[in-house]
Amino acid sequence: MAFFLQMLVTGIVVGSVYALVALGFVLIYKSSDAINFAQGEFLLIGTYVCLTLVASYNVPFIAALLLALAFSALLGWSVEKVVLRPFIGKPVISMIMATIGLSSVLAGIVHIIWGHETRVYPPVFSEKPLQFGEVIIAPVYAWSFVIVMIWLMIFTLFFKYSRFGIAMRATADDQQAALSMGISVKTIFAIAWVIAAIVSAVGGVLLGNINGVNSSLSLIGLKVLPVAILGGLDSIPGAIIGGILIGIIESMTGGYLDPLVGGGLKEVIPFVILVIILMVKPYGLFGKKEIERV
Repeated sequence: MAFFLQMLVTGIVVGSVYALVALGFVLIYKSSDAINFAQGEFLLIGTYVCLTLVASYNVPFIAALLLALAFSALLGWSVEKVVLRPFIGKPVISMIMATIGLSSVLAGIVHIIWGHETRVYPPVFSEKPLQFGEVIIAPVYAWSFVIVMIWLMIFTLFFKYSRFGIAMRATADDQQAALSMGISVKTIFAIAWVIAAIVSAVGGVLLGNINGVNSSLSLIGLKVLPVAILGGLDSIPGAIIGGILIGIIESMTGGYLDPLVGGGLKEVIPFVILVIILMVKPYGLFGKKEIERV
């Protein structure tokens, strides 16, 4: 029972980080109907910037995190402005292909600047484990969960009450109606990319503190795609629930099934779930079904 609870807690924590990163997928899809395949590189760059500030320049972690988020916001804005804005009004597949190319370019830049070796953050959180009955939780896991919940709460309030959040929801529902009400759709697109870059950086920094940082961390961007599809690509609550579900399933698979098959199943299971969801419920658990009349 103790092992089960340990795997459950690990799955919830990692799944909450997946949910935060999946939020970027959902925002971009809701605003432009496109999928951002460069999400993993946004995550990786924000993580490396924070790590470089902390490890090489001895910047305090909180200040380094804020600077990394500012850099990620600028990166997201620049990418939308320079690379993707010319594709507005073009077929969606054009924008998707552009994000695939962008992913390769950013991956190359990361390799040139930081290489491929694994780097670790200096101790940021207490290393004394927290014990709740038979369950032992590393402080980095506990703090990661708290930080993710704070960010998700901030964005929930932002979307529900702020001027730009309401404008983003209106644009997602009907771009033409939003334009007729004086909402700048181009500005909303830029904000969506900025937020996507920020949430990716936060998720990357937290995962980097847990597992270390190397180029393979960008694969989280692909692993989070099943999270977004499970919950529904146009559903923010779905991204949160999907992230936690995928995290738990992945953790349980790694704990119980990987030892039986020699490992590797944990990495595959999110994509198995992706295929099953696409076959059974293509719009996800909470996605809106689109009906086109000809």
